[in-house]
Amino acid sequence: MAGAVDDQNGRGRWDPGVQTYASMGYYAPDYQPKDTDVLAVFRVTPQKGVDPVEASAAVAGESSTATWTVVWTDRLTAHNRYQGKCYRVDEVPGRPGEYFAYVAYDLDLFEEGSITNLTSSVIGNVFGFKPLQALRLEDMRIPVAYVKTFQGPAHGIVMEREYLNKYGRPFLGATVKPKLGLSARNYGRVVYEACKGGLDFTKDDENINSQPFMRWRDRYLFAMEGVNRAIAETGELKGHYLNVTAADMEDMYERAEFAKSLGSVIIMMDLTVGYTAMQSMAKWARRNGMLLHLHRAGHSTYTRQKTHGVSFRVLAKWCRLIGVDHVHAGTVVGKLEGDPHTVKGFYDTLRDGYVPANPQNGIFFDQDWASLPGVMPVASGGIHAGQMHQLLDLFGDDVILQFGGGTIGHPMGIAAGAEANRVAAEAVVKGRNEGRDLLKEGPDMLRRAAETCRPLQVALDVWGDVTFDYTSTDAPDAVPTATR
Repeated sequence: MAGAVDDQNGRGRWDPGVQTYASMGYYAPDYQPKDTDVLAVFRVTPQKGVDPVEASAAVAGESSTATWTVVWTDRLTAHNRYQGKCYRVDEVPGRPGEYFAYVAYDLDLFEEGSITNLTSSVIGNVFGFKPLQALRLEDMRIPVAYVKTFQGPAHGIVMEREYLNKYGRPFLGATVKPKLGLSARNYGRVVYEACKGGLDFTKDDENINSQPFMRWRDRYLFAMEGVNRAIAETGELKGHYLNVTAADMEDMYERAEFAKSLGSVIIMMDLTVGYTAMQSMAKWARRNGMLLHLHRAGHSTYTRQKTHGVSFRVLAKWCRLIGVDHVHAGTVVGKLEGDPHTVKGFYDTLRDGYVPANPQNGIFFDQDWASLPGVMPVASGGIHAGQMHQLLDLFGDDVILQFGGGTIGHPMGIAAGAEANRVAAEAVVKGRNEGRDLLKEGPDMLRRAAETCRPLQVALDVWGDVTFDYTSTDAPDAVPTATR
C-alpha cells in the first residue's frame, strides 16, 4: 500500500494530514479473509452525506490501528498486517441508509484467552465516532486458533447432566419472588417448597446480593437448608443458584467458597460484574467443580436496539468463550424480547459444536467451536405451564425452563406450582417421545394430564390464555425466498 493513491484527492498514502480511511487501506474489497482472522459484521448507519464505504472503512480503522490523521509511526510496523480491513459492504435489505460492513482482524491484534481485550479492541472506541449516526455489532466469527486459547464452559451441558443425573427432559427452575424484601428464613421456605414440588433448581434474581433486609450469608444458609430438605424428601439432586455478585472479586470469591462449603452444586453471577470478573469466576468454578450460572443482567441496554449496540448473538459467543455453564437466552413466548428466528440463532450458538451461517436466524458466519462444551440456555420471563408444548417444540431438552411467577403465583401455593410445571413437562415429553405433534396436540396433552393433577388444572385455568404478543425489535433482516 506504500504507493496507494486516493482517487478523490490524488494524494499518496504517506502524504501528511487528514486522509480518508479507505485511502489508507482500511477498505480492501479484494482481501480474502484468512482462516485465522477474527471476522465481524457491523450494521453501519452513516451520518447524512457520509459515504457508506468510507464509514465502513472508518469502523475497521478505528477498531484496529487508525487515528484521524496520517501518522509516521505506521512505517515502524507491518501496518498492512495490523490494519482492520473492511472487505465487503452490503446494503441492508429493506432498510435504506443502513449497511452491513464486514471487517477482518489479524489474530495478532488480540491477547490470547481474553474477552476483555477482544471487546476493548472491537467495540472500544468506535461506537462514539461522529460520522456514524448509529453502529451495531451484529455477529463475529471466532477462528478456531483463537477459540482454543479459552477455557470455555466450566462444565458444559453433558457434564451438568452427569452431575445431576437427569436426562431426557428439560430442567425446570424458578426464580424466588418477590425479588427483594423477603427475610432469609422465608426465602429458604420458597426454595424448599419449589424444589420439593418437582423443580430441579431455584434461583436468586439478579438484584439480590447482600442488602440490609437479608445478608448473603443468611440467605445461603437458609436456601441450602431448603435444598437439602427437598433432596432428602424427593431423592433427587436439587440446586439453588446462589448469587455471588459483589462489589469486588475478593467478596465474590468469599461468597463462592462459602457456597461450596455448604454443598451447593451451583453458583451464579450477573453480567454486570464485567468480563474479567466473569472469566475469573469461570476458572474458579472449573477448579472447584461448581456449575456456573450467568444472569444477563443489563444486556438489553445495548443488545436490544436494531441499529445501535451489540447483538446478543455476539454476547452469547463471548459468554461461551468466557466459560459459563448457563446463560439466559430468551423464551420467544414469554414477557421478554425475543423473535423466534433470532432466539433460535442464540440457542444454536450456545449449544451446537458447529454452527453454519444462517441469515434467517441472524447467523452471518460459520462458527466452529472446536470441542468447546456447550452452554445450557435458560428460558425465563413470563412463561407458564400452559406453554410447555410450545417451549419444548422451540428448544428441545437442553434448556432450563424457569417459571418464577408461574410457580410462586400458583393459587394453591408454591409446591403446587412446581408440581404443575413438572407434570406438564413430563406429559409433553412423553407425547413428544411417542411421535405426537407438539404444537397441534400439545394443548390436549396438557388437558389430559390435568385430569389427574389438580395443580396443573388450576394453572391452566389461571394462566392458560396469558400471552405476550408484541412485535420484536430485533428480527433478522433475511427472510426465506418463496420457491415453486
